[in-house]
Amino acid sequence: MSLSKKDYDAIVVGSGPNGLAAAITLQQAGLSVLLIEAKRTIGGGLRSEELTLPGYVHDVCSAIHPMAASSPFFRTLPLEQHGLQFINPPIPLAHPFDDRSAALFKHSLDVTAQALTEDRQSYLKLMTPIVKDWPRLAEEILAPLHFPKHPFAMAHFGFDALTSATHIAKRFVSKPAKGLWMGMAAHAMQSLSHATTSAVALVLMAAGHSVGWPLAKGGSKAIADALGSYFSSLGGTIETDFYVRSLSQLPSSQLVLFDVTPRQLLQIAGHKFSSIYKWQLRRYRYGMGVFKIDWALDQPIPFAVEACGQAGTLHLGNTAEEIIASEQLTSEGKHPEKPFVLLAQQSLFDPSRAPTGKHTAWAYCHVPHGSILDMTAKIEKQVERFAPGFRDVIVARHTMNSAQMEEYNVNYVGGDINGGLMNVGQLFTRPALRLSPYKTSAKGIYICSSSTPPGGGAHGMCGYHAAKKAMKDVFGKRKSSTI
Repeated sequence: MSLSKKDYDAIVVGSGPNGLAAAITLQQAGLSVLLIEAKRTIGGGLRSEELTLPGYVHDVCSAIHPMAASSPFFRTLPLEQHGLQFINPPIPLAHPFDDRSAALFKHSLDVTAQALTEDRQSYLKLMTPIVKDWPRLAEEILAPLHFPKHPFAMAHFGFDALTSATHIAKRFVSKPAKGLWMGMAAHAMQSLSHATTSAVALVLMAAGHSVGWPLAKGGSKAIADALGSYFSSLGGTIETDFYVRSLSQLPSSQLVLFDVTPRQLLQIAGHKFSSIYKWQLRRYRYGMGVFKIDWALDQPIPFAVEACGQAGTLHLGNTAEEIIASEQLTSEGKHPEKPFVLLAQQSLFDPSRAPTGKHTAWAYCHVPHGSILDMTAKIEKQVERFAPGFRDVIVARHTMNSAQMEEYNVNYVGGDINGGLMNVGQLFTRPALRLSPYKTSAKGIYICSSSTPPGGGAHGMCGYHAAKKAMKDVFGKRKSSTI
């Protein structure tokens, strides 16, 4: 297959949330834009398929979307008019313990804090200023390094965000508060003693208390479909089933943005880059991988704690100490016997995900980079630990190890779903130390993936900011879509 010979103002390669956001931003500015996707459908990490049995719709990658709902850019778009509907479960997240109790993270900050009893004041002190300022903070945090528009709010956030999760945990005295906090921080996918691991927890909690932890009706692909539909309505062009391996395959344009990680960027356009930029890209570090399971179920998961059946997401890791140990072992290249498991049960709140009376569930755990070890038994043992009888309701399963995740999406290098390690060394300098992280050393070539600030998550802000920078450089356009 070959692409049209038509000339375009700009081309975006890769249709994940960032590629879609970049393409929309460019098209909104009046440019002619071509969006190219290697697979048959757009979406990147926003895809849903019948992975197990007919009628059971599973999210292949991303499943729960506090960051999409919080995205300052996505919130400006009329995505509801293009079919997107978010569903907020009654309880965003539950964190069960071995003693058949559970910490419940609810939309209400006060209700969540009240249930933490002896840690109520500590939780309110930590989260109240951030939640209060979240609409402004989201715009600041989901951006490249810059002088903030709201310096006092950012200073308060940064003071806690730059510390380690284990350090913040010392503010809590109870098992529920410590466990809840550490489960949130484990989304950082690195040792929880590392600096900046608190940032992920603070962002996820602030988003949850502000907009919830919603899922998309019909599957995560509904987000990509809505973005693609809106882009097309603006006059944008989408070409699918075309794998870009070199710049020579592309039609003529003044600007190309790549929603890919440094490894793929080097393969496609490395010959255009300066030696120092290539050296920086080659030194880019990728993080932990994931092992993922999707289940078709005969009935809902039989959690021992009834409230867990009202939660869209569950963190299955028991105590803070156990989660810390699990993530530390994984960061050292080992496979824990009791992995921290992230689980979602979308069909409880979206009947379109499974046949009548049946259900689906989605889960993954962190594993060493590139791991091919089958973690099925260990993950299911963790679920059974908090839901006795779970194995009895499994009808079918589909698994993907880290190598298979990368085979499915080349941007998941070694199974890393964040586009690269998000440690203190790469948080603001990803993928290279430059005045603009989106601008490569080659004229007219930019990178707009989660390997750029602000990093992983289905928020599209990497693509938005990359497109704004590229337009300013190439076309002198300072005003397009604004947030």
